[in-house]
Amino acid sequence: MATAINPAPGQDSDAAALEQALIEAYGPEIQEYGVIGRDDAGRLCVKTAPPIRRTSMVPEPWVTNPLVRGWRKMRGRLHQRRAERLARPPEPRWKTAGRLRRSILLVGVLSQTAIATWYMKAVLPYQGGQALEVAILLLFALLFCWVSAGFWTALMGFLQLLIGRDRYSISATVAEGVPISPNTRTAIVMPICNEDVGRVFAGLRATYESVERTGDLDKFDFFILSDSYKPDHCVQEQRAWVELCKAVKGFGRIHYRRRRRRVKRKSGNIDDFCRRWGSQYDYMVVLDADSVMSGECLKRLVVLMDTNPEAGIIQTAPRASGMDSLYARVQQFATRVYGPLFTAGLHFWQLGESHYWGHNAIIRLAPFIQHCALAPLPGKGSFAGAILSHDFVEAALMRRAGWGVWIAYDLPGSYEELPPNLLDELQRDQRWCQGNLMNFRLFFIHGLHPVHRAVFLTGVMSYLSAPLWFLFLALSTALLAVHTLTEPQYFVAPHQLFPIWPQWHPEEAIALFSTTALLLFLPKILSVLLAWVKGAQGYRGGGKLLKSMLLEVLFSMLLAPIRMLFHTRFVVAAFLGWKVQWKSPARANNETPWGEAVKRHGLQTLLGVCWGLLVAWLNPNFLWWMLPILASLLLAIPLSVLSSRVSLGRRAFANGLFCIPEETAPPRELLDTDRYNEANQARRSPGFMEALTDPAVNALARACATARHRAGHPLIEHARARFTNEVLETGLSHLTDAQRLRLLDDPEVLGRVHRALAQPELEVRAA
Repeated sequence: MATAINPAPGQDSDAAALEQALIEAYGPEIQEYGVIGRDDAGRLCVKTAPPIRRTSMVPEPWVTNPLVRGWRKMRGRLHQRRAERLARPPEPRWKTAGRLRRSILLVGVLSQTAIATWYMKAVLPYQGGQALEVAILLLFALLFCWVSAGFWTALMGFLQLLIGRDRYSISATVAEGVPISPNTRTAIVMPICNEDVGRVFAGLRATYESVERTGDLDKFDFFILSDSYKPDHCVQEQRAWVELCKAVKGFGRIHYRRRRRRVKRKSGNIDDFCRRWGSQYDYMVVLDADSVMSGECLKRLVVLMDTNPEAGIIQTAPRASGMDSLYARVQQFATRVYGPLFTAGLHFWQLGESHYWGHNAIIRLAPFIQHCALAPLPGKGSFAGAILSHDFVEAALMRRAGWGVWIAYDLPGSYEELPPNLLDELQRDQRWCQGNLMNFRLFFIHGLHPVHRAVFLTGVMSYLSAPLWFLFLALSTALLAVHTLTEPQYFVAPHQLFPIWPQWHPEEAIALFSTTALLLFLPKILSVLLAWVKGAQGYRGGGKLLKSMLLEVLFSMLLAPIRMLFHTRFVVAAFLGWKVQWKSPARANNETPWGEAVKRHGLQTLLGVCWGLLVAWLNPNFLWWMLPILASLLLAIPLSVLSSRVSLGRRAFANGLFCIPEETAPPRELLDTDRYNEANQARRSPGFMEALTDPAVNALARACATARHRAGHPLIEHARARFTNEVLETGLSHLTDAQRLRLLDDPEVLGRVHRALAQPELEVRAA
């Protein structure tokens, strides 16, 4: 119930003038759909979001120390919420199948690693009899175990896709054409932060219209949850929201909210939505700023949730598309051709204890609100504070509460975009590295399923494998130096009766190298075979597909050592407590300048030169083994620059290379996204200055402002008057972003500054 407050003199007429300005600028629809209203003080406001129905979402503090947790449990003080958790259904058959499958995987990986390590021991001169060789064997076993796990995952994914759907897959539980339950309500939420506004709203419009074509639009609401802190982006988002609602008649169904307090980044934004509106919906579909989903895919996700009441999260397998640079095209091709094998393989081993990647997934809101709020990690340092990689943790908490987490690997209609160049991808990897290292503190948290503990471990290994590989190469070089520069040691143990002669077995070394290469590259060969069996028309034919695969293998081999050094630096930086920049990733086709490449890759090139000279001095024959590493480091600068070129990517596509079905036969959702994005980019969007000078933009900004303190209070009026004078005296071009945001948040001050700028007798230093 609104409190009756007498408006300030002239406030009614001012609100009427603003309303008329909005109607003239954006059409009568903004009034017809009841979007325009008045706040308690009689000021104009635009209803960008539905009424709030708050619900509690309280995080449970982490107890990361197992000793402390054990002591508290013995004392009876460990706080658990088992009594509050939803009742767990009887154990289904897929859980037994999952345990059996993972046992087979563990036996296969360990057996393969043991055999390979035995062969590696025979390759070493002293057969593991020296400390340096022992260290090399340990590193080799860890790295080979990681390679073996990937091989078995891809192999089972290949068999899965070749023979058809797994009977335990989530998609097999519902037949095609089943309608959504009549009373089901789903919110599609898109958290954004300083994104390309034109691209964001183009993708959202394509998704909205696709849902509308299914005939089930009345069961969905859309939320744009902005954490933007750049004033120009904030103004552009407001304008884009109104224009989108007008274009698709989405007022009352497409909502927009910008947070004033940006807490916990994306996960905090999602939590804020859950607290305000989560109780009004059964499910929530989370999108990224570059996500596009078809209406049939979204409808299918809701039906799967309705049919499987024990499912808490269903993750789709997004297909990458939409970028034109050579680097992005190669990565899009790789994820499209090889990705399905690994995704299907993950599902085969994990079943309902699977991954959640933070976007393009549907979530059951009731258990998510009850169990998945994230408390900050205790302590100080780089591994404490707000959790960065929230998705893995939320999946683990959902499973701990008894709900299934599934991958719908065979569900089409889910799309995303990839970084346009190597440096942008590495910037994203640094954030993921920090987040995965933080998550490993939760490895011993009480009640987590073993699969999700393994997920935390694999998340760490995906980045820790880089310094392990680098250390393995460094120790191998050190071993070469020791045997080249020192006398051989024939007695390596006390009281040794017989000498140990250094032995070299090049044939076993070649066999081991060939086996490792087979494990690494066989999944790619199987992917091409699968594409041939299923039909390679979308890849411009089988010959072009094979040629693209061979070029991608060469490209990935050249990039691997570069990524190794960067990931090594990321891990070291995390342990040293260096600050990580958390910015939105690049969405456009950004090209890497030569100067930036020299700055970022110069030390790597210098390391390659020095390393190569050292190995050539020690033993020139060893250069052949080091050639893939050294060639990558020497070519790092031109490789980074040239692969970012859009012209080369488009030329490759014109020649039939790195083509994917989403480009050769694009679905309507992607075509619509491109068309709307081109139109948005061609049209100039207003910025912060227009919010002060343009009457229509100013009217919308004032109507969307959220700092609506009661008018007439002496302290509030004094603060507003002082801030208005500060803005006018400082000059608009000299305002900080914090001042500009404060100005956009306050409708009163925004109106006063606008009126002051409209009076020519006032001398205002404007930009």
